[in-house]
Amino acid sequence: MKNYTITVNGNVYDVVVEEGKTSGAPAAAKAPAAPKAAPAAAPKAAPAAGGAGSIKIEAGAAGKVFKLERKVGDAVKKGDAVVIIEAMKMEIPVVAPQDGTVASVDVSVGDAVEAGAVLATLN
Repeated sequence: MKNYTITVNGNVYDVVVEEGKTSGAPAAAKAPAAPKAAPAAAPKAAPAAGGAGSIKIEAGAAGKVFKLERKVGDAVKKGDAVVIIEAMKMEIPVVAPQDGTVASVDVSVGDAVEAGAVLATLN
């Protein structure tokens, strides 16, 4: 038996592979083992104190950061796109929940994010 760690689309799986018999007869099928939970990713460094705002802009779905529409210091109105997330080949805008100024952008283009992750903050 050999153990392998395989990463597929950012998900980590531990896999055990058994060598089959070479007699030509198929090996008895075994039920696949449940994948082990992936180790938790190291948290990103917290934004500098004072730079983070009190209003959080959170991802509504898991995906990959496709585009940053605003940068720190930009004024936004309620409903303005701040970050664009790509999920299942769709671009999903994440919008400002209210008027304010972007205090921090906590992600970069290409980052994988989970639903509920804080992407940016407003003041």
